[in-house]
Amino acid sequence: MNRKSWRPEHWQIVAACLLFYDLVALHAAWLLGLWARYDFVFSEVNHDYLHAYTRFITPYAVLCVVLFLVMHLYRSMLRFASYRELIKVLGLSLLTSVLHVVGITLLFCKMPISYYLLGTVLQAVFLVGIRFSFRFAIYIQRLVRKDASAVDRVMLIGAGEAGQIILRDIRNASEIHEKVVCIIDDNPNKWNRFIEGVPIVGGREDILTNVEKFHVSKIYLAIPSAKAEDKKEILSICQESGCELKSLPGLYQLVLGQVSVSDMKEVSIEDLLGREPIQPDMKEVFDFINGKTVLVTGGGGSIGSELCRQIAAHTPKQLIIFDIYENNAYSIQLELREKYPELDLQVLIGSVRDYRRLDSVFDRYRPQIVYHAAAHKHVPLMEDSPNESIKNNAFGTYKTAYAAMKYGCERFVLISTDKAVNPTNIMGASKRLCEMIIQSFDAKIKAGKPAEIPAAVLGSWGAENAVLPEKPSTEFVAVRFGNVLGSNGSVVPIFKRQIAQGGPVTVTHPDIIRYFMTVPEAVSLVMLAGTYAHGGEIFVLDMGSPVKIDTLARNLIKLSGFTPDEDIKIVYTGLRPGEKLYEEKLMAEEGLKKTDNALIHIGCPIPFDTDEFLDRMDDLITAADANSEDIRDSVRQLVSTYHPNHPDVTIVKDARYIALAHDAQ
Repeated sequence: MNRKSWRPEHWQIVAACLLFYDLVALHAAWLLGLWARYDFVFSEVNHDYLHAYTRFITPYAVLCVVLFLVMHLYRSMLRFASYRELIKVLGLSLLTSVLHVVGITLLFCKMPISYYLLGTVLQAVFLVGIRFSFRFAIYIQRLVRKDASAVDRVMLIGAGEAGQIILRDIRNASEIHEKVVCIIDDNPNKWNRFIEGVPIVGGREDILTNVEKFHVSKIYLAIPSAKAEDKKEILSICQESGCELKSLPGLYQLVLGQVSVSDMKEVSIEDLLGREPIQPDMKEVFDFINGKTVLVTGGGGSIGSELCRQIAAHTPKQLIIFDIYENNAYSIQLELREKYPELDLQVLIGSVRDYRRLDSVFDRYRPQIVYHAAAHKHVPLMEDSPNESIKNNAFGTYKTAYAAMKYGCERFVLISTDKAVNPTNIMGASKRLCEMIIQSFDAKIKAGKPAEIPAAVLGSWGAENAVLPEKPSTEFVAVRFGNVLGSNGSVVPIFKRQIAQGGPVTVTHPDIIRYFMTVPEAVSLVMLAGTYAHGGEIFVLDMGSPVKIDTLARNLIKLSGFTPDEDIKIVYTGLRPGEKLYEEKLMAEEGLKKTDNALIHIGCPIPFDTDEFLDRMDDLITAADANSEDIRDSVRQLVSTYHPNHPDVTIVKDARYIALAHDAQ
């Protein structure tokens, strides 16, 4: 049988060479120490000292190599030699040097002090030097190769700890073909200085000048602690450069040591809103949720799924997700079961329009808190199908609220919208109906007359089984907020898709403005409403100044590295059916009350005749079920602030709009 001859592995050859080097280095280090004692004149070296050295050094060197073998010093990969390796080699060198000093002194004679000191230092230098010279050579080679192959020249904004980590990560990662050519920092004390050879060239006002000077193609913002206002100003300047922009998401990554180029994210439009994220103290919210059964209708949607994530993170007794769309429900189910395996999670398919299904769910699970997020929200689609908006939004809310009251739910929180204020579209009008429904329910409960809430709206089966508790105590509230960035149907994903396709970007009107908030902010507000509630309130978030959609589109084009109207065209398509130029957060008749959170207010409910309203709900559901062509007229009789905006209606900008538009600019 033929057997392959044994061949050493590459690392074994390297280890043998290194072992041989150590033997030579140990001999040389102590000889040089003795030689230097006599000014490098060999003939002047004391014979007794030389005799002691020659007798002792070889056994000592062999002992050192054996110790190094035992400590696995020859199995280390030199190209990855680290500070831990450095400490290990220095420690072993110092230990063996002590053995040398003690051994040669006891066995032979006392040597000169300079011999002990120089030998110890030279031994450490020789042992460490060879092990790190290989890594240093690779580092230099990598820098030379990287400079030659770098295709992107990077400007780094931020000369702090995060910036330094990003700089090193770019230099050390061979797969990243980038080179940091300059650094920007607002601290004048850092100007005209260097970080690892890269110049700090000035503050934010010098960004555009140095982009041109250094031929920058990418800008990395590495100031995780920057305020939103400062970040907005810096990014606004960077937009003018036409460079690709990325930023480090947050300070927490720096604290956790998770800062690297891979953590840089594309600069999002949220970074340009110019305000700090709403981050209320959620402790009381989670204390309220802890150990309770919570139901989220529309739990697979943008707001509903984020609600489920935050609720699941704070130990509810049971979380029930109720949604008509199985794909969304399945997606959030998989996510939560993977992240929270101990969570008692129930995912149920059903419609809020089906009272019999709702009744069975409430009867079986008895939720203590309900977040009602299920709704049709797309304005143009609802204009084409107005009856569906009323059936799903208004009467879906009615039926869900009734089931909550019937089965002793503690809190019912309705997700509303600023489009419910002076609505010009059927979707907004339907959400105003939802607010009026929960206000009517709350008023009847407070008056001790819940039996006066019509059950006929629930359908024949619901009316027959409308057995309410003697004293229902459910507290009903609504939460009103503006457009949610990143939600399904949000304008930002639409703009991004249009930009990716090369344009054009479609904006309905050059003067249209909107209030914006993020999904986590919206959910925080919804959950806070559940704790602040006393019944009947409409909670409103102070979302700051409105934003022009045209400005939003132009900023997003610039963030993508294009020039608006040149690389990517902007086309104005005209207001869609039911759309208005601006959204309000409150009706003119509503006042505001403060809460413990300065950015969260309570709108005082507009008085209306709840008896008349509830009596006419039966007529409205009859009209909706019949798919009435006059459903808008039926809604106008109930919602006095609803003024349908048909495509042929001329839009007049009043003084209030002009003031809002001026603030947006």
